Amino acid sequence: MDWSSPAKERIYEVRWHGRGGQGAITCAQILAEAAYYEGYEGVSAAPYFGAERRGAPVTATTRFSSQPIRICSEVEHPDVVVVLDETLFTTIDVTQGLKPGGYLIINSARLPLGIDDRFSVATADATAVSQELGLMVAGVVVVNTPILGAFLRATGLLSVESIRHAIQTRFSPLDAKRNFEAVKLAFDRTLLGPRVSLTPPGG
Repeated sequence: MDWSSPAKERIYEVRWHGRGGQGAITCAQILAEAAYYEGYEGVSAAPYFGAERRGAPVTATTRFSSQPIRICSEVEHPDVVVVLDETLFTTIDVTQGLKPGGYLIINSARLPLGIDDRFSVATADATAVSQELGLMVAGVVVVNTPILGAFLRATGLLSVESIRHAIQTRFSPLDAKRNFEAVKLAFDRTLLGPRVSLTPPGG
């Protein structure tokens, strides 16, 4: 698949992995709203909770398509997996079901090389971006909006303007400005690994 030239006739499925308090669910909702502004007519976002406490693993999903979406089941084979906390790699299989050649986007200061050669990988230090801009809630660094910048840079599925519009509907003008600055900063700092074909050899 050519991620820089998205085909809007298909359904795109994104799975988010984070910890309670990091904003994974809000991130999934912002992406769905941004997809609508982008022109995708079918959009949905859903949370999947385990233990509902701060710091516990949280999963959320986003779907978007040019056609209405009538699927309500859990996303099993996402095109993109976004990981807001890389320590989750030690406790859960965040890549479970991710399509070969799909995108794995990680909040990490590491280079996106040698992480997993089955997928296209992108990394962005969303934590550093949030700390730099003072994006914190109750003493917790909120990394959800900057990781959206990494999503945009890696996949090319949505425009920065659509994300800006979605952020403006959710935050006060001052908070929207800071969160959008985080998106742009993370976008510029995203590191992209080699592209991996979505279609297996001979497929």
